[in-house]
Formats: sequence, structure tokens, C-alpha cells
Amino acid sequence: MSATSTGTTTTSAEAVRRPSSQVLGLIARNLRQFGMVLVLILLLLFFQLQTGVALTPGNIINIIQGNAYVLILAVGMVLVIIAGHIDLSVGSVAAFVGVVVALLIQDGGLPWYLAALLGLVLGLVVGAWQGFWVAVVGIPAFIVTLAGMLLFRGLNQVFGKSTTIPVPDQIIYFGTASLPEVGPSTGFNNLTVLLGLAGVVVLVLAEVRKRRNARKLGAPIGPVWSSVVRIVLLGAAILFATYLFASAPVGRSFPIAGIILLILVIIYAFLAARTPLGRHVYAVGGNRAAAQLSGVNVRRVNFFVMMNMSFLAAVAAIVFIGRSTSSGPADGTGWELDAIAAVFIGGAAVSGGIGTVIAAVIGGLVIAVLNNGLQLLGVQADITQVIKGLVLLLAVALDVYNKSQGKPSILGFLQRGLRRSAGTGDVGPSDTVVPPADPSPPRSTSRQQ
Repeated sequence: MSATSTGTTTTSAEAVRRPSSQVLGLIARNLRQFGMVLVLILLLLFFQLQTGVALTPGNIINIIQGNAYVLILAVGMVLVIIAGHIDLSVGSVAAFVGVVVALLIQDGGLPWYLAALLGLVLGLVVGAWQGFWVAVVGIPAFIVTLAGMLLFRGLNQVFGKSTTIPVPDQIIYFGTASLPEVGPSTGFNNLTVLLGLAGVVVLVLAEVRKRRNARKLGAPIGPVWSSVVRIVLLGAAILFATYLFASAPVGRSFPIAGIILLILVIIYAFLAARTPLGRHVYAVGGNRAAAQLSGVNVRRVNFFVMMNMSFLAAVAAIVFIGRSTSSGPADGTGWELDAIAAVFIGGAAVSGGIGTVIAAVIGGLVIAVLNNGLQLLGVQADITQVIKGLVLLLAVALDVYNKSQGKPSILGFLQRGLRRSAGTGDVGPSDTVVPPADPSPPRSTSRQQ
């Protein structure tokens, strides 16, 4: 009788503790997934309280337009880092492409669209050149791109003769224009409003699809309220951002550079999470030898990430010379460091195999908001560099520390405290951060994609 009574009491106690444990576990997972979003929001609120202008439409638009080129570079850099490489040449490649596009228009007499297209092709050629040395010859990407940084910086000076070369209004449009005013007068930019509403719809559909797929696969599904809370919080953030952009003065709304960035994020997030090539990139970065033994074409993956990075550097170059209205000898200086910092602040692993496109862009936005806020506060440029360096060092240090504790997440230390308070232990299989899709390579040709 006593044994039965004790067992019943223990079971009842576990049943009482289980709901709170589940709730705290869900909070921990959400902190892990949206931690950088929370940091971004807190930064914006802090600078708004300090300056009163950080969350004004004009300032938010300036942040996107002024940093779109770095965010575009981060989209490509995250794939390079996931694959276990680094690219130090992106700033020089962008400067080289920018001066060639400007010269083709001014001295070559080419139409702007043909010059821009040739600039993108040049980016692919440069990427193929660097991809050859990395993937075929086997030289580490660090060395290849260090040589490329010197080579293409020199070519920028040779072709541009260290002078400023203006670009036409059509190129300037990509860097400075916003969505046009269409439809009835509502006091808002109607296209921006539609874009924000579409974002909320996509958010809802993605959450529904995620739960449906989990149910089909028999995977654990969180309670409905957790999905509702996630949709409400993220949806509110999207709608608030939409209000800021849409309520800007006539002629200013969501930037065209932001549209280019948004399209690239959608394409590359899908590529990384939903395609065999994306899974192979994760596999090569996670364990190159295992990926090769499983049939992954490692050379093709390495060639792709290097060529793709230079292509996106060409896209960033066109956006930047449009923003600055000209190509100059100092273009691209330090861009590679900003892109790399964005990826690591976004939670990518230094050793490769972990990271997402969206997180890299959010990491880039954190840097952009930090730069902008410190400028609004009147902080000197040298002190700003010190703060950015410390932020990057802290982000990577926390990542390394938490992975040594079995938690490859920047916010793992928060989760650990939550789980201890829930009485569920410190580390478990569910604590491990995984990429958005299975990074392991296909094990047989019969596996359905």
C-alpha cells in the first residue's frame, strides 16, 4: 500500500510540474529562435528613448538604404561561412564591379541596364576564378580571397584611376528610390501597406504549414497558444515596421534597395532550407569527410558558395553606387568585415555547419542600428568602432562557450537557467540548435526530395 501511495504521489507531482516545465521549455526555444530579434528591438527602443528620433520613418528608411549593401553581402557570406570558409575579398570585388559599371556607362556609352547586367556577369566570372582555386586546386579560401582582396582593390584603382565616376539616374534609382505612390489617397503608401499585410499572411501560412508538416511526420508539436503568441508578436513587429515605412512623407516609403534585399532573402532562405544544394552546404560545413563519403560533391559546393558570394558582391556594388551616386576609390573598404560580423552576430558557428540567412540579416540590422544610434548620440567614430568590436567579440565568445556546454546558441545561457528552474536538467537533445533543414546529406538515391 505504501509503495503504491508513494508511486501515485510521485506521478501526481510530476504531472503538476510538467505544464510549467513545458511552458519554460517553449520560452527557452523561442529565446533561442528570436533572441537577435529581441536584441534588435531593445536597441531601437533604447536609442528612441535617448534620442527621440530612432524610430521615426525617415531614420528607419535611412538605416535600410544606408546598409542594404552590407545586408546583401551577409546573405552570401552566411553560405560561405556555413560551408566552413571565409571570404575577405567581397569589398574589393564590389569596388571593382562598381567602377567597371560606371565606366561602361560613362566612357563606353552602354545603356545602364546592359552595363548593370555586365557587372553581374563580371561578378560571376570573378567568383568562378576564386572558386576554381578553392574547389579545384584546393587552396584555402582565406588565402585565395586575401589575394583577391589585394588583386581587385588594385584593379579598382587601375581602372578608376583613383577618381570618382558618376552614374546615371537609373542606377541611382536602385540606391535611393522608394516604392511609388499608387491608388487612392489613404495617408499611407499603399504598396508598402500591401507589402506588410502580405508579410503577415506569409507568417501565418508558414506557421500553419510548419504544424501540419510536424503532425504528418509524427514530430512533437507545441501547444496552439505558443504558435498564436509567436504569430502575434512577430506580426505586431511587421505591422509596426509597415506603419513606419508607410507613414513617411510622400515620395519616401519602403526603399527599392530593401525590395532587392527582401527578394534575395526569400530566394536564399529557400535555397538553404529547402533544396538539396542547401542541405549539402550544411553537410560540407558540418563534416566535410562524412559529406564526401555520403556522395556529396564537395567541389561543386565550394565552387558554388565562392561564385555566389562574388555575384552578390556585384549586386551590392550596384546598390551602393546608386546610393552614393558615383563609384569612388574608397568603395568597399571594410565591407567584408561588416558582412562577416553580421553573420557571426546572427549566430553562425565559427567552425561552419550552423547559421541561417534570416539570422545573418538580423545580425546585420543589429550592427546597422548600433551604428545609427551611436551616431545619433554623437559618439565619435573611433569609440563606435571599439563598441562594435566588443559586441562582435562578446557574441562569438558566448557562442563558443555555450557550444562547449552542449548549447550551440548565443542565448544558451538564458535557456540553461530556465531549464534548471523547470527541473528538467541542463542539456538535452532538444537543446541543440540545428539548421532550418536537415544538414545531413542524402543517404540513398531513393530518398524523396
